[in-house]
Amino acid sequence: MNLRKLLTISALSILVASCGGARDISGSKSQKAELPTIGELAGPRANIQAKKLFGTKSSGSPQSPAPHGSYAKGCLAGGMQLPETGPTWQAMRLSRGRNWGHPELIDMVTKLSQVAAQQPGWNGLYIGDLSQPRGGPMLTGHRSHQIGLDADIWMLPPTSLSLTRKQRENISSISTRRAKGAYVNDAWTRSHHNIIKAAAKDPRTARIFVFPGAKVQMCNDERGDRSYLRKIRPWYGHHYHFHVRLACPKGARGCRDQNPPPAGDGCADAREWQANILNPPKAKPKPKTKKPAAPRKKRRELVLADLPAQCQPVLDAN
Repeated sequence: MNLRKLLTISALSILVASCGGARDISGSKSQKAELPTIGELAGPRANIQAKKLFGTKSSGSPQSPAPHGSYAKGCLAGGMQLPETGPTWQAMRLSRGRNWGHPELIDMVTKLSQVAAQQPGWNGLYIGDLSQPRGGPMLTGHRSHQIGLDADIWMLPPTSLSLTRKQRENISSISTRRAKGAYVNDAWTRSHHNIIKAAAKDPRTARIFVFPGAKVQMCNDERGDRSYLRKIRPWYGHHYHFHVRLACPKGARGCRDQNPPPAGDGCADAREWQANILNPPKAKPKPKTKKPAAPRKKRRELVLADLPAQCQPVLDAN
């Protein structure tokens, strides 16, 4: 592993309880060329922050379901709402209005909740953030989750599926990490392994993000088919939940997939992450320079003009 990668890992030691932190998975690298953007067609709204426009929508657009753009720069047409409560799930943090997604995502999480309900001590799943009704950048938190193909699944085993709206705002998930994410703790169970495995084996799943220690534990415990492990990628901040990302649905021409994971089961890479948590690499001393280093530029917020051209009719549809 080169120094640049090691330093990146070290810098990502800020752990967050959900994908809502500033260091979210952008998924910006795609296999296809960038889509044409709205640009000047946005008119007077061109330089308005897109999150202030998409973050206020409370219903999906009356269009055929379609993800437009990439996971961190796009929108969702014809979004479907995950019911607040189902026979084997509950949507959490309802005040955020983020229980929307592409129909494939809604189908995946509800079917996964049925698998979870068969695990000892689990009545189903608590579902965290999916997307906003029309996708797009969010008012707070995530940079991804913009095209209705990302879902956060809580690590907390549901003992009740009759929580009130208020209870869903106040209850918290559990952390399953130990030693800053190098290992799992006692809250981690074989059921977590089985649920994440089931999510990874869904052919629609492109990636699952979870903290490094969980990936290493799954690598150590798996005794059967290991091919699904390729989809499970180590990433910081994912110890209260795991993040499922679906690939672009068939025929979704305006959707941009993230490049596929490297070949193999990814276990060696996860163990490198683990080793770097336990023994952080020392950075080389910076060379002396006459001029002080320029301050790091703050990431610019996406404005409406930045989004794919298909997002303007999604935003404006009645």
